[in-house]
Amino acid sequence: MNNILKITENANTQLGKIFKSAPRDSVGFLVGLDKSGCNGYSYKLDFAKENQVKGFEFVESNKIKVFIDSKAVMFMLGSEMDYTTDKLSSRFVFKNPNEKSTCGCGESFSI
Repeated sequence: MNNILKITENANTQLGKIFKSAPRDSVGFLVGLDKSGCNGYSYKLDFAKENQVKGFEFVESNKIKVFIDSKAVMFMLGSEMDYTTDKLSSRFVFKNPNEKSTCGCGESFSI
């Protein structure tokens, strides 16, 4: 299912840099949601191990696989993963059309 998550060129470039230092048994990245923050959910990103992602949906961009946690798929449909840098920080940013609201700091959201 390709319409779950779009990965921008900036995000793909940064994922490639990070993956160079990944543990040997990593097969890509795992994106999911945690119940946390003041507004309900926050995104989580980690290295994916083969035994964790069997049957998971994934997108592949420039030979980098990004697996979507099966519990998060329906909440992330149509999302975009980007990587932004400014004078004070750099981070992955998710643009999710399913978000109903976000907290003031932008770290959590509700669906």
